[in-house]
Amino acid sequence: MSRGLVFDVQRYAVHDGPGIRTLVFLKGCPLRCAWCCNPESQQARPEPMRRPALCAACRTCASACPAGAGKRDGRGGPVLDRERCAACADFACVQACPHDAISRVGREADAGELLFEIEQDRDFYRNSGGGATFSGGEPFFQPEFLGELLAGCRSRGIHAAVETCGHARTDILLALEPSIDLFLFDLKVLDAQAHCRLTGQDNGLILDNFHRLASRCPDKVTARLTVIPGVSDSEENVSAFAGLLHETGLETVELLAYHPLGLGKWDGLDREPLLRPEPGLAASSLAEVKLRLTRQGISCR
Repeated sequence: MSRGLVFDVQRYAVHDGPGIRTLVFLKGCPLRCAWCCNPESQQARPEPMRRPALCAACRTCASACPAGAGKRDGRGGPVLDRERCAACADFACVQACPHDAISRVGREADAGELLFEIEQDRDFYRNSGGGATFSGGEPFFQPEFLGELLAGCRSRGIHAAVETCGHARTDILLALEPSIDLFLFDLKVLDAQAHCRLTGQDNGLILDNFHRLASRCPDKVTARLTVIPGVSDSEENVSAFAGLLHETGLETVELLAYHPLGLGKWDGLDREPLLRPEPGLAASSLAEVKLRLTRQGISCR
């Protein structure tokens, strides 16, 4: 079986598809969303992540690094020079740290190994109407690996959902569609220029794929909108989103509230998010977007 890159597996998930689910996070994504809550998903390779709260500034990691990537920040604390870090095979810094302040993000796994893990929760799926959800990152970024996982779920009678940003080759998406029971299609900003500025990619391919799936298998597609204060909650974006749903005939949406839980991950990767929305506004923003969409005939969950 093929091998792919995974950065997390969560069991007993209840927010990414129906019922109780096993959530498999695949590494690698074509987008660079300014607010990303899983920045460790973006790079298509394993990488070290620091846990600053556990760090004792002993610099054992710097001494162990064969590439000399360990250095100090402006306050004297240790950071990694990401350009010099070679993500060596044994992750010497991770092995050397006596305080578990550095971890490896991303591991290779074969499809059979993951399918065995997914199958352990079959009783939960059966009793709750659940299954497996493949997320990321962007699952279609590893199409061969994803295809084997989907085929394995289908042969085992396990419901399979894919959470996607929609930026994937259309031929791959359509080829795998028969093996997918549910598309959780995450949309952000509909204005093309704003989308490019905030994610690094134009949204033309995304919208084209959304239209194709809505036409080809509407019962399989769930539209989702990430409600980001000051970004996707504008009156213009909400109206455009309602228009898109009316146009495609998909008049139900799942609203996802922005949360700041990913900010610590950006720090652990020695990167700065391009956007830090005010988390205190998330609840009121979500309520306002729901009200606007409901007034325009859109059913919200």
